[in-house]
Amino acid sequence: MHPSPEHVHSPLTAAGGDWRPDSASPVPLYQQIYNHLLHNISGGAWPPGTRLPPQRELCRRYGVNRSTVAAALGQLSALGLLEGRKGGGTFVAAAPVPGATAETGGWAGYVEEGSHYPNLPGIQAINRLEFTAGLIRLGTGEPAPELLPAERLRSVLGGLAAGPLPPLSYEQPLGSLRLRRALSGALQAQGIEAGPDSILITSGALQGLQLIALGLLPRGSTILLEKPSYLYSIHAFQSAGVKFSGLPMDAGGLLTDRLAAVAGRSRAAMLYTIPSFHNPTGILMDAGRRRKLMEVTSQLGLPILEDGAYQELWLDAPPPPPLKALDTDGRVLHLGTLSKAASPGLRIGWIVGPEPVVRRLADIKMQTDYGASSLSQLAAAQWLEGGHHAEHLETLRERLRGRRRLLLQLLDTHLSGLADWSIPAGGFYVWTALRGQIPLRRLFADALSAGLLLNTGDLYDRSDNRHLRLSYAYASPAELERGIPRLAEIIRRQIG
Repeated sequence: MHPSPEHVHSPLTAAGGDWRPDSASPVPLYQQIYNHLLHNISGGAWPPGTRLPPQRELCRRYGVNRSTVAAALGQLSALGLLEGRKGGGTFVAAAPVPGATAETGGWAGYVEEGSHYPNLPGIQAINRLEFTAGLIRLGTGEPAPELLPAERLRSVLGGLAAGPLPPLSYEQPLGSLRLRRALSGALQAQGIEAGPDSILITSGALQGLQLIALGLLPRGSTILLEKPSYLYSIHAFQSAGVKFSGLPMDAGGLLTDRLAAVAGRSRAAMLYTIPSFHNPTGILMDAGRRRKLMEVTSQLGLPILEDGAYQELWLDAPPPPPLKALDTDGRVLHLGTLSKAASPGLRIGWIVGPEPVVRRLADIKMQTDYGASSLSQLAAAQWLEGGHHAEHLETLRERLRGRRRLLLQLLDTHLSGLADWSIPAGGFYVWTALRGQIPLRRLFADALSAGLLLNTGDLYDRSDNRHLRLSYAYASPAELERGIPRLAEIIRRQIG
């Protein structure tokens, strides 16, 4: 039986005093709040029947946004520690289970305890919802199925099937020599001189980030990165105990005049940057800024991790050479992938860097998955050697130009006065700044109810409360024509 209202513990008592999460900690804020609340419940400070303060009050006390508090409460509810009641309110469960453990024969107590942090709740939701039929995916960061080279790849795979028996065993630790030779030639066309022994094949560029987080950076170190950044939306580095320190950008890219002060203050171990068609903003770092960046980081002795995922996806003119092409002292690690242009499903990426570094990362990769798929590597080698990649890029760029043009026209028609945006010179994204203050979690929920799946700015900068990453690469033209007016109406209703 639930206690009567007069016996419910005071929300003020339940709030936990003056405690606040530490924004400088590598542990995500929602995880710190979860740990704090769990300590109060399991330690008896909040006995069964204790009513928690409203989420709005918890947000104020902890100095975080509502999605952060909701994520912590959601974990506790999943463990059966909290319950909602008829009439409203969240209470400590009448029969709390302080984490199912091995003693109870269940796994619930383990699911949040591993060393690798769970994705942000928003990312988890998007990952699930992307496979929901009927949703218009306005922010998805991959090419639509109809933009992928299905017939070309069919031809490549058919040729492999008709030829000699493909390799069925493991590849070398660095990956297929044939593929690394093909990549060496493709990289040379971008200005990057890299022999096969300087290239490690990975299962997509994301695995490259994970290997670097595990193998090159000590716990407690700091990475500098653009703010906002794709890296904020994944937890590979935070799980390895690495902190982030954001740097502002302008239309020319990362502001290099801030680098020295921030690097010195944080004792940064590395700079992560996406200089070509940045994710999520679409910004293209100009040639002068790239040269300045290399000069400043050379003076600081600061290594660079360059994410080149969108390097080839220029729409107006080829971008300046990658930072790796300007690297004369082996400070730049360069990440690349076939996922953004040819096939996400092949799971082929690569890391280019000094031989000792790629050998170290190859050793870690061998400990995790013993190498990327041999069949995928063979197909990728044939794809590059046969000239298919260069030919497909020409077609892909033309189709992306048409989709970009349509999205910009729709934004002009429906979002003028509601938002501002710039025209990206390549990549997939139009970074859209709302003019009014709208809670992004509420916008996400209302859009979802209307059949739209959004990527909101707080995924790429926790403090962002006004941006959307809109993509012209995934939603079809017909879906864009239906989805953008619908989005505009939701925004107009919330601002008004």
